[in-house]
Amino acid sequence: MNTLSINNLNLIYKNGYQAVKDISLEISNGMFGLLGPNGAGKSSLMKTIVGLQKPTSGTVIFNGTDVSKNPDYIKQNLGFLPQDFGVYPKVSAYDLLEHIAVLKGISSRTERKEQILNLLEKVNLSDFRKKEVHTFSGGMKQRFGVAQALLGNPKIIIVDEPTAGLDPEERNRFNSLLNDISQEVIVILSTHLVEDVRNLCSEMAVMNKGQILRQGKPAELISELENRIWSRPINQNELENYSSSHEIISRHLIERELHITIFSEEKPKDFSAVNPLLEHVYFYTLTQNP
Repeated sequence: MNTLSINNLNLIYKNGYQAVKDISLEISNGMFGLLGPNGAGKSSLMKTIVGLQKPTSGTVIFNGTDVSKNPDYIKQNLGFLPQDFGVYPKVSAYDLLEHIAVLKGISSRTERKEQILNLLEKVNLSDFRKKEVHTFSGGMKQRFGVAQALLGNPKIIIVDEPTAGLDPEERNRFNSLLNDISQEVIVILSTHLVEDVRNLCSEMAVMNKGQILRQGKPAELISELENRIWSRPINQNELENYSSSHEIISRHLIERELHITIFSEEKPKDFSAVNPLLEHVYFYTLTQNP
């Protein structure tokens, strides 16, 4: 079992901006969802976890090793799948994985070949191993990204906005792959898409402005909102009045009609009950911590 312990972590940049504010998390094997809007500090936290930048205070302990004191240890056990990654033109999937494997320090040619062929099979790209990666579809590129992240048998994998731009079929295939991987390693999924966390993660945290606002199991966080979420359609010109008299957590158009969703301990007049979803947890958390 792999463990990642983040204890009272703070990161303040030279210009005085505090990107990470007193974060503490315990993460073990499985999929952990870090959910937050763009600019929430997720990337700063990820960079600190993997030793790319030293925290101002606090510690990151991976499998008993302090990352600040020994950043090479986590880097040797790390797989990273960024939101966008460039690839060399005119290079096949196999040859590019071969190149990355060398950079990751897999010195044995036999071991490299065995790992690459196994990974291409795992991500369902064996038939395309001689095809140039820059010609791949979005879903194929993401699956190739998983293969390169898994080279070297990492114990912790960080995935940044992995399903942005994928069609529904590609997203489902990709999510199934991530789910299979997370049985044996830590996978941290950093995203602003509630759907990805709902589909994949057994543990999660909501982050904004450098802070962890809520954390726990998605199902338990959702159950806390039972009988407290209500919705109704309104006219656009009524929005200001409802905003002043109710705690609106979200609003959206349904067939061009504006619907508002509110949090209330009691059923408001003319509102209908809504079964809470993870997106309600997310929006409610953000509205409670503006």
